[in-house]
Amino acid sequence: MKESPFALERELGMQYYATGTPGIGGSLRTVPEDFKVDEIPLEGKGNTAGPYLICRLTKTSWELQHAIKEIARRLNISHRRIGWAGTKDRNARTTQLISLYKVTPEEIAAIYLKDITLEPVGQSNEQLSLGDLAGNMFDICIRDAYPEDLTGRVATVTEAASQALPNYFGLQRFGVIRPLTHRIGELILHGDYEQATTTYVGKAFPLESEEVRRVRTAFMDTRDTATALRELPVQMSFERSMLSYLHAHPDDYAGALRQLPPKLLSMFVSAYQSYLFNRALSHRLCEGHTLTDPIPGDRLIFANGRTDSVTAANISAVSLHLARGRCNIALFMPGKDETDAITGNGAIRDILAEVQITAEDFRKASVFVGTKFDGAWRPIALKTSVDASVQGTDVHLKFTLPPGHYATTVCREYMKADPIRMI
Repeated sequence: MKESPFALERELGMQYYATGTPGIGGSLRTVPEDFKVDEIPLEGKGNTAGPYLICRLTKTSWELQHAIKEIARRLNISHRRIGWAGTKDRNARTTQLISLYKVTPEEIAAIYLKDITLEPVGQSNEQLSLGDLAGNMFDICIRDAYPEDLTGRVATVTEAASQALPNYFGLQRFGVIRPLTHRIGELILHGDYEQATTTYVGKAFPLESEEVRRVRTAFMDTRDTATALRELPVQMSFERSMLSYLHAHPDDYAGALRQLPPKLLSMFVSAYQSYLFNRALSHRLCEGHTLTDPIPGDRLIFANGRTDSVTAANISAVSLHLARGRCNIALFMPGKDETDAITGNGAIRDILAEVQITAEDFRKASVFVGTKFDGAWRPIALKTSVDASVQGTDVHLKFTLPPGHYATTVCREYMKADPIRMI
């Protein structure tokens, strides 16, 4: 095990690597085609009659929310009529299914968007929702890695990936250019809608253009909505929607937040749940516990979602189940329900006390956002068989992950590089 030296990873709770070997360095996404993602759909999607047209969406260098909004604009429909199973990377070439309510194949054929293709594949009587996928296949190239013992370093991490890596939520869960999604979620949980709005619109980050940083900073200082609207680039549609609402309804910050697409709004709070999980996982590793050796008090999650507890009496049987892949050690991501998962979990309980977040805060956020923020168990270990090859100083990785697991979490273990080099 090795501690990350990077402030951004520590800020997001991603404190450790599983392997102690030096990283291979390098860069991800030199071109978008270096990071290919193909969604593995659930069986039966698009094979039934119904009002939802199922399409295969292939996009390059498009953020999903913006792609959906632009598709909806071209179809002259609400973006709420479009559903999807998973949120894919922006700086990548990605393929996934989306559902469109009462849209015809002929209407799809009439759309032209640069770097986007839409292919109707069937109909369904249900909208696609987050999680309606079997997993994702990744084909990734890390370029310009350090040549010293490159093959050996790659082999070490490849072996570790087949056993267990920390199942952190990756950088893109929190925002890549502007890693503040979880902080907006925290402010919503505290009911501070004014600060949530002004932070989303006005917080500037180093990777943004100088002009955008200037406009954001000026708005944060002055709260001048008219000037910000005049100077923000037109493609920053979410910020502009919020500013337009605030200009017409001064001080209605809750209303300004609700100008965002509901799924984006819900992602703020769920990103904070992810942050809490990352912190709790790092706490476990800091205490000297492994990802695969159970200790009394651990909770197990089985493939069917059933959970069980580890005790001194059953620990030997549990070790056997874990070795055979029948279950995983899990940590709880807190939500609106008070359960023994929180009260009995020292790390989560202590972190919630530190940040002053309660189940009641999640309940209030559920009402405000219109999304259930239930608690959930998540495995602490990511395990995958990686097909890794080295060509000069380029490293090619092919692997499959279940829904909700992050390819960048695998890549960071190989690279051990500044996370900026992974975006």
